[in-house]
Amino acid sequence: MKKTRIIALMAAMMMVAVLIVACSRDSATEDDEPTNEQQAENGEETQQGEQQTEETQPGDDQVLGRAPFVPPATISTELPRNETLYFMGFNWGPPIGWNPFSNDMNNPLVHEEVARGARLTMFETPFMFNALNGDLIPLLAYGPYRWNDDLTQLEYTINPNAFWSDGTKITAHDAAFTYDAGLRYGASGGVAFGSFIDRVVAVDNETVRIYATLTPDGRPANPLMITTFLVQNYIMQEAWLRNLIERNNGDFSLISQDPGLDVVWSGPFGPYFFNDEIVVLIRDDGYWGQHPSMWGTLPAPRFIAHPIFEDNAAGDAAFAAGLVDVSQNFIANVQNMWLQQGLPISTFMDEPPYGMALSLPTAFFNMNSTSPGIDNPAVRRAIAMAVDYDLIIANAMTNQSPSFRDIPRSLMNPTPGEQALFDSAQVAHLQWPGNEIEEANRILDEAGIERDADGWRHIDGVRLSYLASVPYGWSDWEAAMEIVAAAGQHIGIEITTRFDDWSVYSTIVTSAVHTEYDIFMMWTDDASPAQPWGRIRNLLSSEFVGVEGNWSGNWGHFSNARVDELIAAIPLETNQAIIVDMYTELVYIYLTEVPSFTLMYRPAQFHTINESVWTGFTEYGDGRNVPPLNAVNGYAIADLFNIRLVNP
Repeated sequence: MKKTRIIALMAAMMMVAVLIVACSRDSATEDDEPTNEQQAENGEETQQGEQQTEETQPGDDQVLGRAPFVPPATISTELPRNETLYFMGFNWGPPIGWNPFSNDMNNPLVHEEVARGARLTMFETPFMFNALNGDLIPLLAYGPYRWNDDLTQLEYTINPNAFWSDGTKITAHDAAFTYDAGLRYGASGGVAFGSFIDRVVAVDNETVRIYATLTPDGRPANPLMITTFLVQNYIMQEAWLRNLIERNNGDFSLISQDPGLDVVWSGPFGPYFFNDEIVVLIRDDGYWGQHPSMWGTLPAPRFIAHPIFEDNAAGDAAFAAGLVDVSQNFIANVQNMWLQQGLPISTFMDEPPYGMALSLPTAFFNMNSTSPGIDNPAVRRAIAMAVDYDLIIANAMTNQSPSFRDIPRSLMNPTPGEQALFDSAQVAHLQWPGNEIEEANRILDEAGIERDADGWRHIDGVRLSYLASVPYGWSDWEAAMEIVAAAGQHIGIEITTRFDDWSVYSTIVTSAVHTEYDIFMMWTDDASPAQPWGRIRNLLSSEFVGVEGNWSGNWGHFSNARVDELIAAIPLETNQAIIVDMYTELVYIYLTEVPSFTLMYRPAQFHTINESVWTGFTEYGDGRNVPPLNAVNGYAIADLFNIRLVNP
């Protein structure tokens, strides 16, 4: 990038075009009487069988445990570099606003409710997920959550030291109303968990009780999804939510467009400004988390900011120049930035794979294919064994993935927490590192799948010939699938590639039945409290077979009754030894039947740091056990309280 372009980018990071003043608002009073459920919006009836409680209204007896946040009288046109942490790779267009109840704010520096741990810069969840080891760490909650004996109810306590930015206390009523409103108006939190959570109740001001949705035989639908809810979904202030709903007449389309300029938050940062070139948050110096029961201090940066770059190349140039501190972009051959260019740039690990791989991009065999051989496990296994995965990792991932020699394939991601959930010794004879041409040919020969005069194998006189596809322009996936196709030549199976536009590709692979592709590639779930169960369901559950518009998983339409039994049983099992046995059996079936095969391990978020200004970010083996999720997702937020200036 030319020097003038870098200067322009720096100017964009420093200029302000929009002045936003966050308004302090009164909150609801506390209700001293224990309740079973929040009153429904606008005075409607509560759910049958629950005691109705008095609706809380703003009043003069609000609990002020901190000084309300006061926005700056004027907004500076320049951000001090030694007080500002710059990010890139989250946002590629200007935000709409701050409203956490909307799905349409396009403000990912502030909003991201995901299972690997929500983004916690402004809004907070009861618990933080640590994707490194699977731990749930209290945030707005105080102490661990508690299940009843039959896993139909979960309770947790709100931290008594937790307060909103307007100075009012965070209560269980806020948590209950947030979920109820999400379910009522179709916000993402309600929609995503409505099948698993029957209701969320404020037992008293501090105690939140979550009731599981029950199956016809009285069992909870899925306890794992309830624990995921604890780390994925924000608690919002009831008083602010009621105001938001009322001023938009309960119309969710209008609610979603409301920018929430008066938003109340609980997190360490509040709104400062945004425009077409940058979004900036300012530290809330009254943040409750500086209490000894939480972090005990404030975050190191006073501002966090995200410039909006026109493309990856522009962002990468600014990052290399030290104008950005934290990059979520995939940077090919990232090690060259410090080995060849001598830049003060680092990744979670100093050596390959450099980051924390959580996702398993996977090639699916289409069980609805009319091409001979796809229905034969010997054919599927032979193709999967013949693929040169080391070449995929070197080319598509520039070695930013563990090899299948380092982390033998299963249904688990490479994190220690997931790897401990199955007995690898029992399946070691089924695992393959790749490029095993001789063994693949032996399997096909023993299955009686012979070669014709041209060297191609056939079944009943029909040549084994398959079409493999990924979306056009997804360069790393294209490179991976070309390597799959090349493997076929070594074992007498013709595999040709065709890359369709995403608009075509996605329609085909999510249809109830298709025969266009014999082999195709899709993503998998990465990390959450429900993993690896959620990923296994995503890969293997027959509940998705024949579903039109299927975005949920099992795109190859594999079906196995025993797999379905195990998927149903695991969420209800509490004996860890039995859980390990069940996961081991699932891995055994998967590696035997080979309905799909992972092509690489991949980070859910790339995490690269320029330490020109700030240092002290998480590093592998540093003993802090903080996941490399860019200092903002789940327990990764701990980094903001640990980093320090290189030159104070």
